[in-house]
Amino acid sequence: AGIFFATAAFMLAMALALALSYGFERRIPTLPLVTAVVVGIFGGLTLWLQDEVFIKLKPTIVNLLFATILFGGLALRLQLLQRVLGQVIALSDWGWRVLGFRWAVFFVCLAALNEIVWRTQSTETWIEFKLFGIMPLTLVFSLAQMPLINRHLIQDPETDDGETDSD
Repeated sequence: AGIFFATAAFMLAMALALALSYGFERRIPTLPLVTAVVVGIFGGLTLWLQDEVFIKLKPTIVNLLFATILFGGLALRLQLLQRVLGQVIALSDWGWRVLGFRWAVFFVCLAALNEIVWRTQSTETWIEFKLFGIMPLTLVFSLAQMPLINRHLIQDPETDDGETDSD
């Protein structure tokens, strides 16, 4: 149906996802909220001005925003990634710092890659890249972090058998 219809559908899906998140958890996670705001702004500009450039810029803006937040947190010695993922995994401070740095660099790379693709390829190719490129790249990158996570994982004190990590 075209990029303008897809943009409107994407904006609706983001709003629905936030509503469902709030309905289930009685809170809205920060990262999806930030993404939804940027989608709303750039998607709205895309629809209002009938110019697809704005929606193509959205991934660059979001990725650079996340990278800036993570790099800023590292500079201030704040473990911002721990605040997002700390309820899921427990890592040493060094593990969180390295993981935060890696994710920040990854977000910069995604931003650069988005810029290259949308500026040099057709809209159809950019859409395919968004659908079938970004998600697999993110999954592969995430899986590639498992050795780091396993190396710096803090054992649950209740299940700790007394062995120490000689890392």
